[in-house]
Amino acid sequence: MNLKVISRNVGVALLVSSLFMLLAVIVSLIDGGDSALAPLLISFTITFIVGVFPFIFTRKNANISLKDGFMIIFLSWLLSFIFGALPYALWGGPFTVINAWFESVSGFTTTGATILEDVEALPRSLLFWRASTHFIGGLGVVVFLLLIIPNTSPIRLRLTNMELSSLSRDDYRTRANRSVYIFASVFLGLAGTAFVTYLLLGMDWFDAICHAFTVCATGGFSTRNLSIGSFGSPLISIVTIVFMFLGSVHFGLIFMALVGRSLKPLNNPVLKFYTFSLAVIATITSLSLKLEGPAMSWGQAFLDGTFQVVSYASTSGLATADNATWPRLACYMLVLVSLVCGCAGSTSGGLKSDRAIVLFKAIRMQIHKTLNPSTMFEVRLGRRILHDEEIYPQVLYLALYFLLVGFSALLCILVGDPNGHAVLGSVASLSNVGPALGDIGSMGNYNAEPAVLKFIFSFDMFLGRVEIYPVFAVFAGIFNYKY
Repeated sequence: MNLKVISRNVGVALLVSSLFMLLAVIVSLIDGGDSALAPLLISFTITFIVGVFPFIFTRKNANISLKDGFMIIFLSWLLSFIFGALPYALWGGPFTVINAWFESVSGFTTTGATILEDVEALPRSLLFWRASTHFIGGLGVVVFLLLIIPNTSPIRLRLTNMELSSLSRDDYRTRANRSVYIFASVFLGLAGTAFVTYLLLGMDWFDAICHAFTVCATGGFSTRNLSIGSFGSPLISIVTIVFMFLGSVHFGLIFMALVGRSLKPLNNPVLKFYTFSLAVIATITSLSLKLEGPAMSWGQAFLDGTFQVVSYASTSGLATADNATWPRLACYMLVLVSLVCGCAGSTSGGLKSDRAIVLFKAIRMQIHKTLNPSTMFEVRLGRRILHDEEIYPQVLYLALYFLLVGFSALLCILVGDPNGHAVLGSVASLSNVGPALGDIGSMGNYNAEPAVLKFIFSFDMFLGRVEIYPVFAVFAGIFNYKY
């Protein structure tokens, strides 16, 4: 394992975090030096020194092994969590060490779960840092690194292949080097457009930029206790639905549609499946709200139902209503979309609609084979024929996901689950959705959970953000596991 290569590249991730800490310091100075100025300044100094340290004492080295690549990804995220927790821990208030860790992991993984009972009690500079962790995590700490490394570097190619999921590369075929720029340009374009749109709809610059960071990263950190609902604007809610949906769609398809000025790239089987599923589930949820839920108009029922379904499916976690008061059917719909979620090649978490449609097609093929053993069958995804070696990893990932949900829930119960959130918390965390139902629902928080459960849920968030395998690969390498 090449520690020099690892340390230099992990240092880049920390320098990115330190840059946004510095921006938060500037926000504090604009506000006249709020209570978070010293914590942010200290955090910036420590993170910057640690991040720049490898560049001073180690030489640049282009050689990178497979183990080095996985270790770079693992440590880039892990150290971002640790140093990202410093501003919270130093500021104090509700942020104990475990709470600061939980908030940091939730931010960088764009999960959006929070321990805060009163978000608006935080100074604006700390709220800006909180939203910035979504922006950094949405684009990806490793993607920031890839944007800096030269195109010809073998490190760049290997890290690109590790950071971007196989589903993302299969669904939109392009050179690995170009994929990074496409992802980054679409992400930044969505964030910029959301910021301008929110300004035009009446948000001040601070709320607009924080919610732009959040919505395009499909995270859930808002600057308000009532999230998007606090603005009381149906138009803002509708625009947020649009951006949450776009943030959960394959960025390659958006890029192709914009550059080619054609809707043809959107004629994609996964996108059609995802859109149709959202439409059906949003309709069922809205009807349940109107017919079984608290008294509201048809328009409000469809707006709230659609908003929450898109929010959970995109793993955004923003809210316009408190689902703790919702009827059972509507809540079941939210749990359902929390499992499948958005598309590969987006900032969405979860199992991905791509894997769901592959699973359905594989099951259908197996049924046909059982009924007609002598007949040849193919699994098609659009024009592409999927072979067994392409189907098997996706089905295996689905099985691994549900095993981890079960293991995480069981572990929560064994160590103590006084609030009964073991299963729902595990699903919401591993899928990077954030809010679940009840006390940890759309308007709730995780503050009442025991410290050990917060740690388990935060580890689930990490696994979900990197899609499980990189973490397992690192542990296998550490313990020299061989098949």
